[in-house]
Amino acid sequence: MAGSCLPTFGNWLGNESGLFSILSSSRDTKLLCLQRFVRLFAYGASTLILALYLSSVNVSDARIGLFMSMTLWGDVIISFILTIFADGLGRRRTLMLGSALMSASGLVFTFSGNYWILVAASILGVISPSGNEIGPFKAIEESTLSQLSSPAIRSDIFAWYTLLGNAGTACGIVICGWLAEWLRTQKDWTSTQAYRVIFGIYAFLGIVKLALSLALSDKCEPEVKKQEYQQVTELNDVEIESLLSSNEEDGTPKTRPEAKHSTPPSRERRSIWPSLSPASRSILLKLCILFAFDSLGGGLVPASWITYFFTTKFSLPEGTLGTLFFITSIIAALSNLVASSISKRIGLLKTMVFTHLPSAIFLALIPLPSNAFVAMTFLILRSCTQNMDQAPRQAFLAAAVLPNERTAVMGVVNVVKTLSQSGGPVVTGFLAGMKRFWIAFLLAGALKAGYDLAMLKMFLGYRSREETAAEDEGERSRNGSA
Repeated sequence: MAGSCLPTFGNWLGNESGLFSILSSSRDTKLLCLQRFVRLFAYGASTLILALYLSSVNVSDARIGLFMSMTLWGDVIISFILTIFADGLGRRRTLMLGSALMSASGLVFTFSGNYWILVAASILGVISPSGNEIGPFKAIEESTLSQLSSPAIRSDIFAWYTLLGNAGTACGIVICGWLAEWLRTQKDWTSTQAYRVIFGIYAFLGIVKLALSLALSDKCEPEVKKQEYQQVTELNDVEIESLLSSNEEDGTPKTRPEAKHSTPPSRERRSIWPSLSPASRSILLKLCILFAFDSLGGGLVPASWITYFFTTKFSLPEGTLGTLFFITSIIAALSNLVASSISKRIGLLKTMVFTHLPSAIFLALIPLPSNAFVAMTFLILRSCTQNMDQAPRQAFLAAAVLPNERTAVMGVVNVVKTLSQSGGPVVTGFLAGMKRFWIAFLLAGALKAGYDLAMLKMFLGYRSREETAAEDEGERSRNGSA
């Protein structure tokens, strides 16, 4: 009896968690998820020590905040250029270029401590001050995953894509956190020397990601509409034979006119410039406004500032910080599988809102306790639902626009989010310099909660393009059978 229940439970768990979906996915899908793990491992490693590294080379709190904001401004420029032209230039080429920029940034941080050189490297390259996505990668990968997966399993694929990213962040934080502390305490290295080793690892992982991009197949490139010219050519040949027959009956010489083959209209030629339908532009505008508020809240308290807050207020060492953020990242990673299961029952929008709202409340509570354990508890509680909205949000956005618009739309959304996020670190740096760090947490929680409520009000009852198309197809099938 118990033995017969195990396969049933295993099938249920595999379906609910989306495990069967990711295991049956294509090789390119698995490579893209692996790329995200490697990239977020590097981001987690650098995020833990970024603010601490800048402080170790005598950079003030205000200038640390300015540094983070300028890093995000640079990301806006790089991401906008690369994602807008990604489908025209080639998605794999764009991913490889971004990986090279990521590796170059790591090398500069490894060998230089000059503030303005580091600023230039962070603007022109790829350095994440928040531990979250930065650069052109996410928009291109999400668009490609949407193309490679069917709507039925897309939420599962995005859940595992997000989970592996969070797992990468967790591993990067805990491994490099303890490595930095070991180098300082056991090898008597200075903090600056230990942190530079971490950036050397960051540069190496950029090369690993470059190799993974090279392994992707042509199926990752955007689908091109095929023109049906052959039928037109054959019809022209029939018409030509008819003309020849008429000429022969009239006694005129049989001369075969030159066949006029159809040529593709200029509007159908592949262009590096994206085009959006009016409906997509409308939905994009609404989402950009809402995501801007959420991202501004996130920009006020990125992971680098949170680690700096716990270090300055509670004097936590790198190893303890690494363990703390490892726990929060693992919890956030596992919560994505729960989000995928919930979204199948209550829908994408409600999952996004009802899971994200509690995390906003716990975020606002983090700076209030004077006890480190209580503050860490609020941080862990926040992580339980912090990322549960990500996979449903990605699936919601992918379904809201046309397939050939996804890369550009997701690129624009990421640019808007990063641009909004970039204003936060400057404000937090100013508040930290005034010993008012706690205000940043309260503002961040309020902005994120406002985003959740506005999202629910604006899109409750919304029908996506794919849902509408499926209903129309079903209606036509019923009418045809009748």
